[in-house]
Amino acid sequence: MNDATDSSTVPAPQGACRNCGTPLLGEHCYACGQPVKGLMRPLGNLFGDILDSVFDLDLRVFRTIGPLFAKPGFLSREYFAGRQIRYVTPFRLFFLLAVVTFFVAQLTTDGPNFNIGGEADGIAAATTVSEVEKRRDAALAQLAEGKQKMIGTPAATGIIGMEVGEQAVREEADRRIKQLQGAQAKGEPPPAPDKDGNHGLNFKVNGKPWNAETNPLDTWLPAFGDRWFNKQLERSNENIQRLQNDKSAFKDAVLSAVPSTLFVLVPIFALMLKLAYLFKRRLYMEHLVIALHSHAFLCLDLLLLLLVLALQSAVAPEAGVLHGLLGLIEKALLVWMPVYLLLMQKRVYGQGWPMTLLKYFVLGTCYTVLLSFAIVASMAIGLVAM
Repeated sequence: MNDATDSSTVPAPQGACRNCGTPLLGEHCYACGQPVKGLMRPLGNLFGDILDSVFDLDLRVFRTIGPLFAKPGFLSREYFAGRQIRYVTPFRLFFLLAVVTFFVAQLTTDGPNFNIGGEADGIAAATTVSEVEKRRDAALAQLAEGKQKMIGTPAATGIIGMEVGEQAVREEADRRIKQLQGAQAKGEPPPAPDKDGNHGLNFKVNGKPWNAETNPLDTWLPAFGDRWFNKQLERSNENIQRLQNDKSAFKDAVLSAVPSTLFVLVPIFALMLKLAYLFKRRLYMEHLVIALHSHAFLCLDLLLLLLVLALQSAVAPEAGVLHGLLGLIEKALLVWMPVYLLLMQKRVYGQGWPMTLLKYFVLGTCYTVLLSFAIVASMAIGLVAM
C-alpha cells in the first residue's frame, strides 16, 4: 500500500534526454543537465528566454519593484529570511534598473552648452574689450543656467565639467583682452581670431603650455606610460574643442560611464557597511545584498524623477494644477532618497536611533566623497571616450 502511494507521487517520465538517454522528469535532465528546450524553436520563445536569462523579466518584477520603492529594507530582510525565489535577485535588479535609468537619462537630459571661442559669435572673434566682456558674461550666464537645470538629475554628474567650462571662458576672455590691448598699444587693428590657439586643455608643464609634441607631460612612469597619458590628454583636448559643436556628446559619454562606475562603488560601499557594523558579525555577502538593494532603489527613484521631469517639461506652465503637482512629486522623490536610506539602515541592522544616525551620517559623508571622485573619473573617461 505504501509502495503504491509512494510511486504515485513520482512524476511520470517525459521521454528520454537526447544527450544521454536518461528518462526526463522535468525541464532539465537530472543526469547531465541538458535542457529539454533547444534553440530549434520559434524565435519569439527564444527571445523571451533571453530576456528571462539576462534580466529575469517575469512576474517577480512586479512583486519586487513595489516593495523596493515603498518598503525600506523589506527586500533585504526577505532575502536573509530565505524567501528569495519570489523576488528578482539583487544583482539582476540593480543591473536592470541601472541600465534602464541611465539610458532614459541620455534620452531626456540635455548636455552642457560650450561656446568658448573660435565661432563667429565666440569670445575669440570679439574686436573690442567691451565686446569680449559682454560675450564672456553671456557665456557664464548660459553655463550657470545649465548648472541650475542639472541639479537633482543624473546630469548633475556634469556640473564639475560646467565649472571647468566657466574657468575656460574666463581664461579665453583674459587671453583675448590681452591681445586687443596689445594691438591697441601698438596702434594696430584688432587681431584676427587665433585659429591655432589652444581652446581645450590649458595647463603648463615646466612653466610652458602643454603640447603633446613639443612640451609633453613627463612623469615618473616608463616612457610608454607617459606616451599613453599624453595621448589621452591630446584626445581630451580635441574632444573639448568638439564640444562646441556637439554639446550632447560629453553628456552621453559620461552617462554611459556612470553605470560602470556604480558597479565598482557597490562592493566598496558593502565593505564600508561591513566596517561600520563589524560587531554585528554579518557576512560580507549580506552587506553586499544591502548595498545592491540600496543602489537599485536609488536608480529606481532617479528613473521616476527623470520621467516626472520629462512630463513636467512637456506640460505648459499655464496648466497650473498639473504643473504644480508634478513639481511636488519631483520634490517628494528627492526627499525620499535620504529618508529611505536612513529607514533601510535602521530596519535592516536594528540598532537604536542614536547609533543609526551617527553611522548614517559618517557613511553618507564618506560615500559622498567617494562618489565625487567617481564622478570625476566618469567625466575623465567620458571626455576621452566621446
